[in-house]
Amino acid sequence: MTLLLPALQSPTGPAADREAVRFDGLRLTYGRLAEASGALAARIADAGRVAVWAAATPETVIAVVAALRAGVPVVPLNPRTGDSELAHILADSAPTAVLAGPHDELPPALAELRQVRVDAAAGATADEAASGATAGGDPVGGPVPESALSPEDPALIVYTSGTTGPPKGAVLPRRAVAASLDALEEAWDWTEDDVLVHALPLFHVHGLILGVLGPLRRGGAVRHLGRFSPDGVARELASGGTMLFGVPTMYHRLAEALDAPAGTAGRDALAAALAGARLLVSGSAALPVHDHERIAAATGRRVIERYGMTETLMNTGIRADGAPRPGTVGPPLPGVELRLVEDDGAVLHEPRAVGEIQVRGPNLFSGYLNRPDATAAAHTADGWFRTGDVGTVDEDGYVRIVGRRATDLIKSGGYKIGAGEIENVLLAHPGVREAAVTGEADADLGERVVAWVVPVNPGSPPAAAELADHVAARLAPHKRPRTVRYLDALPRNDLGKIMKRSLHAR
Repeated sequence: MTLLLPALQSPTGPAADREAVRFDGLRLTYGRLAEASGALAARIADAGRVAVWAAATPETVIAVVAALRAGVPVVPLNPRTGDSELAHILADSAPTAVLAGPHDELPPALAELRQVRVDAAAGATADEAASGATAGGDPVGGPVPESALSPEDPALIVYTSGTTGPPKGAVLPRRAVAASLDALEEAWDWTEDDVLVHALPLFHVHGLILGVLGPLRRGGAVRHLGRFSPDGVARELASGGTMLFGVPTMYHRLAEALDAPAGTAGRDALAAALAGARLLVSGSAALPVHDHERIAAATGRRVIERYGMTETLMNTGIRADGAPRPGTVGPPLPGVELRLVEDDGAVLHEPRAVGEIQVRGPNLFSGYLNRPDATAAAHTADGWFRTGDVGTVDEDGYVRIVGRRATDLIKSGGYKIGAGEIENVLLAHPGVREAAVTGEADADLGERVVAWVVPVNPGSPPAAAELADHVAARLAPHKRPRTVRYLDALPRNDLGKIMKRSLHAR
């Protein structure tokens, strides 16, 4: 299990010429990646802990793979992180070096760290002192033998979004990474013949662990688009790609492109490419049912969803041979236990009951770095992780995510209302381009349902009463929005998730 990337143990052998990684035309074979990461592993073996400036580049892949092979924990850094948050992450994780590409411009907060520059094209690495002067140094180690590593050794420390305070570093052991990727291998029939296409950021679980380490663990290939575009997706899927990973924002843009009339430039090529893919996978947030249906109508293929978190990696997923069901994220993956719990801690057993999702299994993180209090608070006495997500479980074990307990479960007039189902109905209205639903304090109802709407035609948005009736007719009267607020765009983070706390701040 500790041998996370078996295909990279030697730069020679029958797999050496197989493509491992491709970024915008730059191609790394397994032999080249093994050689480059092995050389870099020798330079950082004494680092203790390293930060990686996780731009969407092949240098990030080499850096992360090298650290894993050296047995050195990786702290991926989002290049768009603000100064104060970056300072917090560096102080909390205390890396001794930062790995970056040759042309990455690093902020002043990283100036005191040893800088190791990685150049995928040149196949070279160079150390820079904090002052910027080149520092020499002979290799001091290299890839660590499997026998020297423990399944509980930290592989990565990934920082959460920090919606309720400063970001916390989730320590992900090698055991959790291997368990999640192997569970997906079984569920999705993921093999060395698969070529994964995506354009996800590489500082997060979705893009880095699933989107890069997943293919590399299987001995397959990953093609990163650099920047997402429907044309790029069509090109890579049509030229050998078998799987596509994306977030709802990306699939929404694909659905918009597919809505163009047949014969429109690029539209038919995109439809054919998506139809030919083995798996279309969406994650990081719920994919609206309206987009599910538009893609299926144009391609004959269904998008499948899975559910995971930074702290748990992957929890559930619709199987490759399972029934795609819009609005669900499938059953628990092999090895994962899942239960629903009421506010008072009572375990819910009735199908479709609404409760907090709790999970346990080998996919769980080790804890929050330097935060034993937060680690303890996130777990029950018997070892279940409190996800903070609210959901239901259908009769056949498929899980439906209602949303975050703090922002997506609305208690109004004695009813528990999930924001997600109202959002899906609003998105089906022809006058609505984007929608989010939140709860707001109400003296009579406890909370009232508030809809935040981006209209198709900003000059003539659908009336609030029309939208309320639209929801009431399709769901129930108590689920209708009591307030409608119109926006030019919804605030989203780098993974396309709607930042609902920002909506209330407005």
